[in-house]
Amino acid sequence: MVHQQSLSDQSRFSAVLNRLQLGKLLRNAGIRKSFGLSALAIYQLVFSLVFEGKNWFRLLESNRNNALPGKDVVYRFLNHSDFGWRTFLHSLSLHVVRQFETLTSAKRVKVFIIDDSTLQRNRSKKAELLARVFDHASGRFSKGYTMLTLGWSDGFSFAPLDFVMLSSANMANRINEMIATISKRSKGYKRRLESLTRKPDAVVGLIQRALQAGFRADYVLMDSWFTQVPLIRRLAAEGLAAIGMVKEMKQRYLYQGQRLTLSELYRVLPKNKQTAIWSSVIVQTSCGLPVKLVFVQNRNKRREWLAILSSDLTLEPNEIVRIYGMRWSIETFFKVTKSYLKLGTEFQGRSFDMLISHTTVVFSRYLVMEFERRQAADERTLGGLFYLFADEVRDQGFENALQQLMSLFVEMARATTKKSKQSVLCQLQDWIAGLPLYIKGLFRDLSCES
Repeated sequence: MVHQQSLSDQSRFSAVLNRLQLGKLLRNAGIRKSFGLSALAIYQLVFSLVFEGKNWFRLLESNRNNALPGKDVVYRFLNHSDFGWRTFLHSLSLHVVRQFETLTSAKRVKVFIIDDSTLQRNRSKKAELLARVFDHASGRFSKGYTMLTLGWSDGFSFAPLDFVMLSSANMANRINEMIATISKRSKGYKRRLESLTRKPDAVVGLIQRALQAGFRADYVLMDSWFTQVPLIRRLAAEGLAAIGMVKEMKQRYLYQGQRLTLSELYRVLPKNKQTAIWSSVIVQTSCGLPVKLVFVQNRNKRREWLAILSSDLTLEPNEIVRIYGMRWSIETFFKVTKSYLKLGTEFQGRSFDMLISHTTVVFSRYLVMEFERRQAADERTLGGLFYLFADEVRDQGFENALQQLMSLFVEMARATTKKSKQSVLCQLQDWIAGLPLYIKGLFRDLSCES
């Protein structure tokens, strides 16, 4: 993650935002103002609050208050019900993801990651669509919302693509309903209706919108709550294979003519406990869907096992475990946005529109930081010449190096004078000095006498 002081440098901060064309993306999403400060100026002000180390109230009380707009200007901007925040987030994420794709091989696995997190509002009473939601981390119900998030990852970078702020599909769990004055033609009304959908339906909607926006991935990674056969089948209809953790339930799997639970299946399979992957098998679910199950050792409790399901039967067990490990990046994303980027705490208005707009701003903060981190950490961003040189060094294999070495030995054998032999030996020394480190370490130190 980029250090805060690097983004507080205004010249660098402005350069990153200009490179990502935020003003153009805001206009294309219909986020604009008819008078006063531009939408881009207000967006940049809200965007930079967390890097100032102050909230909006404290910033207005500082000595900079004369150069700042009034409080109502920012609140009207965040509470606008017809701004296309989803279009803006899709466009910004797609721009960043395409930058990442230019730095990675086309053969590299890219994944969608689905997960949810709870935004608690336990002290709120009149927040719109406030509901009692179940927090999987604490195992208790709390007042707030469930933020269902779709992310993209190439194993090195993570980009949040979209989110649905869920209230509750059960009316008994909803503390407040949506306001009656909202226009049914507005984008805000559609986001409110979306908050009342069931979680599996919301997942499919997120995937479909991402594919329509131009995002591409090889697999969808999920935790045990989402790894259900109906959802896997719906993802397969979109052309996506699923990989997810499986928990012990009443679900039975068909193996050698027997219908077994997950525990029963584990007991009858041959195991190799010399490695972290104990066993793997291809089975069928109760509805006839073929899946591959991989049983791995639980690192926290080494005598216990965990099961990972893959709907792609061609993957090797090691590859399934490696790809599923990419899911951890969304957990890091939740930690950073809540602890450092003030998700759910910087603005706590009663309006559902403010909840959507501020969450989008926080997601865009993370995108900009991830973009800046990739630009600073990836050597392939240093220029085309360095990129080609790095490829040449990386692709030089041991067989090629051995062939070049043998050709030097042949030249040395053909040398007839002492001077010519010394010349070939010096060429050998220069050649070894230019080899990659892993090949250079195979040779002893050579010296050249004059």
